[in-house]
Amino acid sequence: MSLDVASIKEDFPIFKRSIRDGKKLVYLDSGATSQKPRSVIEAEGNFYRLHNAAVHRGAHQLAEEATDAYEGAREIVANFLGAHVDEIVFTKSATESLNLLAYAFSNAQPGNRFALQPGDEIVVTEMEHHANLIPWQQLAARSGATLSWFGLTTEGRLNLEPLKKLITAKTKIVALTHQSNVLGTINPLAEIVARAHEVGAVVILDACQSAPHMSIDVSALDVDFLVFSGHKAVGPTGVGVLWGKAELLDQLPPFLFGGSMIETVTMTSATWAKAPKRFEAGVPNMAQAVGLGTALQYLTRIGMDSIHEHEQVLTKYLIEQLISIDDVRIVGPLSCENRGASVSFTCGDIHPHDMGQFLDNQGIAVRTGHHCAWPLARAMGVPSTTRASLYLYNDISDVDALTNGIRDAQKYFGK
Repeated sequence: MSLDVASIKEDFPIFKRSIRDGKKLVYLDSGATSQKPRSVIEAEGNFYRLHNAAVHRGAHQLAEEATDAYEGAREIVANFLGAHVDEIVFTKSATESLNLLAYAFSNAQPGNRFALQPGDEIVVTEMEHHANLIPWQQLAARSGATLSWFGLTTEGRLNLEPLKKLITAKTKIVALTHQSNVLGTINPLAEIVARAHEVGAVVILDACQSAPHMSIDVSALDVDFLVFSGHKAVGPTGVGVLWGKAELLDQLPPFLFGGSMIETVTMTSATWAKAPKRFEAGVPNMAQAVGLGTALQYLTRIGMDSIHEHEQVLTKYLIEQLISIDDVRIVGPLSCENRGASVSFTCGDIHPHDMGQFLDNQGIAVRTGHHCAWPLARAMGVPSTTRASLYLYNDISDVDALTNGIRDAQKYFGK
């Protein structure tokens, strides 16, 4: 089913404003953060106006309403992922979710399945966002484990030839992105997950660029942990999600300590509550969680499959148009098979930052730089790129505005 983009845009107040002296806003930076529909903005505001109280505390009506709203949001997230409600942990971001896991592993006592020691291995990929690389670098440094990684093909896909050499009996963790934030590549999980589980490793999936754009079923993916951020899924900033298999969360030591995450406390010791409370110390970002629940309901009403199909059509058109422009090089797959809606490119000798600034003057918002994936940029032989990332509120006219802007930039810079 095709999306009614004009109607969808009406749901997003920001598209009512103009940019740069009255120009129409062409927002092509949803890979960094998405815009927010009115329903999400109102849900967050209504929490503060009508229900604001600390959750899981107090016997008064406001506390009960706040708790119901917060736990209702957890149930919405669980349904969105095909998970059980007790497997959903709220964090402040996907970055915090990944750090929570890395530090929890380093807190694991000898004999715990998550405890690492010298000689153990952590496997990542060369296309990771820094948020799914640096925590594992640091865990390897703290534990003495070895960090290794899958390299890339010239097209920007994972090179799986050394799969069995990389994931060995010593491998304890395999952490990878579902979809590259730079290349748009959607990674082949089944083979990697099967090999990891064959040797007893856990698989951690960064779904920041996939969960907002396609249907996700954690049971079908069979990964062990999954993270994503609310702000990339038309939700608020300040809220992220960590999903983990229940039996693994039960064995995972906590990361933060304080109120709400305890079962018992004495002056010399404490025991921990069951998940998810164990991982939610302190008063959480309540209004943001409620806003995320509303955001996922919004996406679900439109239909995740419809959103993905819409983005596939737009991405195919964008790639075709970019290829038709002299001196433009797409950094990433040219086929839309197993590919998402982030398209990075260079344009001759025009520096990506200059291109981004020129496009901004036309009202077109794109991302420039290495996109928090410096090793990937080096592997692909580019210091930086310009990235256009599409979403449900984009249409053909947005793509045309971008490609016309690129041609105008070539004329302006004399390239």
